[in-house]
Amino acid sequence: MTVKVRRQRPRRRVFWALVAVLLADLLALSDTLAVMSVDLGSESMKVAIVKPGVPMEIVLNKESRRKTPVIVTLKENERFFGDSAASMAIKNPKATLRYFQHLLGKQADNPHVALYQARFPEHELTFDPQRQTVHFQISPQLQFSPEEVLGMVLNYSRSLAEDFAEQPIKDAVITVPVFFNQAERRAVLQAARMAGLKVLQLINDNTATALSYGVFRRKDINTTAQNIMFYDMGSGSTVCTIVTYQMVKTKEAGMQPQLQIRGVGFDRTLGGLEMELRLREHLAGLFNEQRKGQRAKDVRENPRAMAKLLREANRLKTVLSANADHMAQIEGLMDDVDFKAKVTRVEFEELCADLFERVPGPVQQALQSAEMSLDEIEQVILVGGATRVPKVQEVLLKAVGKEELGKNINADEAAAMGAVYQAAALSKAFKVKPFVVRDAVVYPILVEFTREVEEEPGVHSLKHNKRVLFSRMGPYPQRKVITFNRYSHDFNFHINYGDLGFLGPEDLRVFGSQNLTTVKLKGVGDSFKKYPDYESKGIKAHFNLDESGVLSLDRVESVFETLVEDSPEEESTLTKLGNTISSLFGGGTTPDAKENGTDTVQEEEESPAEGSKDEPGEQVDLKEEAEAPVEDGSHPLPPEPKGDAAPEGEKATEKENGDKSEAQKPVVFRASVTRFGFR
Repeated sequence: MTVKVRRQRPRRRVFWALVAVLLADLLALSDTLAVMSVDLGSESMKVAIVKPGVPMEIVLNKESRRKTPVIVTLKENERFFGDSAASMAIKNPKATLRYFQHLLGKQADNPHVALYQARFPEHELTFDPQRQTVHFQISPQLQFSPEEVLGMVLNYSRSLAEDFAEQPIKDAVITVPVFFNQAERRAVLQAARMAGLKVLQLINDNTATALSYGVFRRKDINTTAQNIMFYDMGSGSTVCTIVTYQMVKTKEAGMQPQLQIRGVGFDRTLGGLEMELRLREHLAGLFNEQRKGQRAKDVRENPRAMAKLLREANRLKTVLSANADHMAQIEGLMDDVDFKAKVTRVEFEELCADLFERVPGPVQQALQSAEMSLDEIEQVILVGGATRVPKVQEVLLKAVGKEELGKNINADEAAAMGAVYQAAALSKAFKVKPFVVRDAVVYPILVEFTREVEEEPGVHSLKHNKRVLFSRMGPYPQRKVITFNRYSHDFNFHINYGDLGFLGPEDLRVFGSQNLTTVKLKGVGDSFKKYPDYESKGIKAHFNLDESGVLSLDRVESVFETLVEDSPEEESTLTKLGNTISSLFGGGTTPDAKENGTDTVQEEEESPAEGSKDEPGEQVDLKEEAEAPVEDGSHPLPPEPKGDAAPEGEKATEKENGDKSEAQKPVVFRASVTRFGFR
């Protein structure tokens, strides 16, 4: 009998084992590729995800609904979110928090804090002396800031996304209202950090909506500019945006579609919530009238009853959008007394008459900021739940003078879908078709500084200067460099908001302080003493307005320059010094060095602000940097000064001069001496 020994079987086992390991690694890698977006509205939020095999899907919550109420109920050992918290609002209204986003980034004396307290008197707001803001006082031992409450909501949204995607998710794009200023945007970023989210971008909700509209209509975009107006009335606010769609030529991918935000108008308090509050007050009056003469308490003094009335007002507003009248009814409203009353659409419109008069306001603001007329607008598209109110559509249609209003977009989910598309584009795990987005600065930012000048021999005076850093409706993200040419000692400069004349008096009070921060530079005089024989090229401050619309000061440095003739026989000592500095800090003629050197800064023409013209010989340059990666050591602008930073060393780059040969051309090197400590 012949015995055969098969030696190949162990090899096959090893092969299939390696295949199994490789597949396991690939599956593990795919388990961390998902990204998410959160469309954070005042009343509800929509969450969307993108993962391998699931392109742009709205997340269903635990109740299988596509949108989740932004409500949190906080107890000593329990937390409830979404629909569960909404059901708890009747039982425990004091511990159930809603519309808290209106308090983000607001100091205690802000008019919106008083407005919130008037709308929801059941909540106890306490003063935080350290941050000058407010806390929700749930109990003597339990208090939370609005940022902490938002962090809980974002963490809950993350858990919904992870359950739906069946994998962990960290990367997210979050929508914010376009009118959020620096303090409000930083508050959202702080809340996201508490939730353990890596924010790829804070995208304006109007931009996200415009992106969603463009992505699904890519074939309709051509080289002819199309101007579309989006009118978004949500629960808490109203925003009108003018967007231009056009095919443009890009360096990386040739002809690609682009959206550009051309004009923005807004009303911070015009929305569905204010309509519901008017209805709630009307229903409370009707209930009190029914019990008149019974020595009954005012229903407004009962938080549980008012929570029931607000819920009924929300339902009533929705029903009256489709019906001429409806019967409001609440079982056991207060003291086991049922409430029933008929409300007509005419009564509702009379209650909100002054609100409907404000509907055209954002349209006019958007047209003014875009410097356009209604004749240039091809279509007006409705976004947001409150635009379903018939009177809103009637007034808006009359204001824009169009035959009809566009309703060819999902008013509830457009922003979430646009944001998740942007999340996929920013993630390294996905490759999407390019869509160029050019967002616009709503609030201009400028730099102010004071310098002593000598008007006459022996006569000195202080001169106040202003330089616009980021102009209103200018594009972002972008970097700017401002150069101070007349300083040789330590000095300060202020970063403030620019002209906010387009805001009304009430909006200005809500906006808060117009000063962003004060930068105190140290080490300027020392740098001039260290290089007395070099020619100063000024003090350069590098600013970055990133994709989230958040301003940071990357660095401040002093630049010196010297010119040395390069002899073919023997290099001079100064030439060797220049070459040594250049090589130590990345200078030279390599492509990378040139890309990150001084040639990437382009001059931008800028006229001096009114009343601050430069004297002869004075020059304060404003320059725009080409797109480059953000440095890891960038310094975000703090709300308050927090001490000095130590100098961070030196940097040098090399600047080429013409097409001369190495033996004939002079060697020019620029030493960025001392990145100053600032606060």
